[in-house]
Amino acid sequence: MREVDKALRDLVFVGGGHAHALALRALAMRPVRGLRITLVSPSAFTPYSGMLPGLMAGHYSFEETHIDLARLCQWARVRFLRDTVVGLDPELRRLRCRERGELGYDILSLDIGSQPELASVPGAREHAIPVKPVSGLWERWTRLTDDRLDAQQIAVVGGGAGSVEVALAMAHRLGAQVREMALYSGAGELLPGYSAGARRRVTEALARHGIAVHCAHRVESVTEGCLHFADGGSAAFETLIWCTGAAAAPWIAASGLDVEDRGFLLLEDTLQSVTKPEIFAAGDIATQRRHPRPKAGVYAVRQGPVLARNLAAFAVGQPLREHRPQTRFLSLLSLGERRAVAERHGLSLAGDWVWRWKDRIDRAFMQRFSDLPDPSMEGIRPGRAVSEAVAEGPRDDPGHGPAHSQAPCGGCGAKVGATELHQVLADLRGEFPDAVASAAELDDAAELNLSGTVLQSVDALRPLVDDPWLMGAIAAQHALSDLYACGATPSSAQALLTLPFATPSLLRRDLRAVLGGALSVLAPAGCRLVGGHSMQGPELQIAFAVNGSPEGGTPLSRHGARAGDVLLLTRPLGSGVLFAAHMQTLADGRNVEYALDLMRQGNAMGARVARNCAATALTDVTGFGLAGHLAGILGEELQADLALEQLPLLPGTRELLDAGLRSTLHEANREAMASRVEAQGISAAEEALLYDPQTSGGLLMTLPEARAEEALALLGGEGSGAARIGTLRNRESGAPAIRLLRDC
Repeated sequence: MREVDKALRDLVFVGGGHAHALALRALAMRPVRGLRITLVSPSAFTPYSGMLPGLMAGHYSFEETHIDLARLCQWARVRFLRDTVVGLDPELRRLRCRERGELGYDILSLDIGSQPELASVPGAREHAIPVKPVSGLWERWTRLTDDRLDAQQIAVVGGGAGSVEVALAMAHRLGAQVREMALYSGAGELLPGYSAGARRRVTEALARHGIAVHCAHRVESVTEGCLHFADGGSAAFETLIWCTGAAAAPWIAASGLDVEDRGFLLLEDTLQSVTKPEIFAAGDIATQRRHPRPKAGVYAVRQGPVLARNLAAFAVGQPLREHRPQTRFLSLLSLGERRAVAERHGLSLAGDWVWRWKDRIDRAFMQRFSDLPDPSMEGIRPGRAVSEAVAEGPRDDPGHGPAHSQAPCGGCGAKVGATELHQVLADLRGEFPDAVASAAELDDAAELNLSGTVLQSVDALRPLVDDPWLMGAIAAQHALSDLYACGATPSSAQALLTLPFATPSLLRRDLRAVLGGALSVLAPAGCRLVGGHSMQGPELQIAFAVNGSPEGGTPLSRHGARAGDVLLLTRPLGSGVLFAAHMQTLADGRNVEYALDLMRQGNAMGARVARNCAATALTDVTGFGLAGHLAGILGEELQADLALEQLPLLPGTRELLDAGLRSTLHEANREAMASRVEAQGISAAEEALLYDPQTSGGLLMTLPEARAEEALALLGGEGSGAARIGTLRNRESGAPAIRLLRDC
């Protein structure tokens, strides 16, 4: 492997806005060698703002209006980190994330949109439902519609295009049942800056939907159920929607970067911060100081290609291009029903044909992210980003000396450097003082002060997703699960890590991320990290050796089940096929998010329930699938009758199996168990559930019938993912060990 194949610098995108989605797609098509790209976003889906009114009105589905960032990043070979950035230190080039803590960068790009401007109106934050941030609008709207808005008195504050579209969409969705809706604007007229014709057409649409319009009504304060206006008047409401001006995330200004009066980041025309050239931005969070424009999605879309080109150029020291935002653009406003108004250069038109025109434009934009080209196709990744210099990659590694062509060493020469290792451990020791052994304690072998029975296990994972912090957490839970399956309390762990080839600074970031994620699991479990080994290799691999002691000195076992016992599974099945689909960009990002959240939860609660409810046998369900691990409980004497309809499944699993998708380990699991399984009248896709390998899967326990309902209640009851899946009986000669039935 040549040096240029290493990761040389980190480009971190914060936020999944329009410009970033376009830039990620462009950089994937023309990659920059040595540039490792990461996207940090609080959600796996980002909305296309132009279609959100149509979504609220009921014209579109969630999938039609949202970009699946997890799928886009998987296709683009970009690391996707689901987290929220809450701080920035531009001097140290570090971001502070809400969950994973510190994240370093070499080049940074921000596209996080704006926040609602609530601080200037007393009471607004406490009593209003903000339209922004746009990324959470659908969730807020869904909660609202569950509250029977059609029987309420609704007030909408704002007079711009966004407030008009939201009000009309709500009125259309709720229909004639809405009791009262009013729009209050502080300006003397609606839609400032629009032509008289456009305002007239929008006003007619508002009247047609029964929305009362009150201009020159500036809200001065809000109390429970009441708007108070600057002229002394007031108006009652039951639900208040806030659609006024935008504000910037406060951590932008707090970082010390130059911002304009409202806190938005100031940019040069190259889309670089005027303070730090390695920081770029686009969309509503920033303002080009020479060409300020209103906060509108159309500007972010136009910035995307320039942002991608300039990030690639900056990474290799090439000249950057300036972006000149347009002064006028075609404005298309939804009118609630499938009608829209178009306005440009003072001229306006309205009708259902304008809606169809807008619909074609919007769908064409979204198609760029739903119909992703096959990266293996010739010409898709030509390796020429900005110039030949981009294809060749950087000649030098800034801050780390020149790049060399020597291949990475093997043996102990592949270890992570001592400086990086000790610095990371020192940082983490400060964050997890009780969970990381002190420098004086660390040695080639760890001393364990344990008495009585000691249980030890080891487990390793390759990455399911390209997020080292998250994989550290999942790998730690996966290893601890072996202890929980024996009813043991974890006490210590050692790590064996292989980090992808990279420069020392990037290795340090990766090591901190993996161990930080692991410690977020180990520390709450009372498990100390007492040592380990780290090295470099072609891809990330994470292993943990864990030790613990069983409660009361007697471990639980997978042996001991009896005829008449009930089978209980604590977690849904399907992670094998789900992440096989994710690798092929065929999985829904929401389903991936849900599965990852479950994997991080661990099995400590399940182990306590098993012991407290007198479980007769206990094991975890991991790589060999439900059938393989259940066979270990049954032995040669018992038979399990499983109820197909009671098997808990991760969302999306059944559809993926029906489509013929399988994990690469699936066939080996099936061959190993086929002779022991009977599944008459069951489809191949349904039977496949038995063989799907699980990562950080749940516990499988057998319980006396009398304790089954108690155990389910302790695990969280309905909706927890735990389920009673079958019963045990004595196995007759020649009978299958496992019968999969429609019901039993």
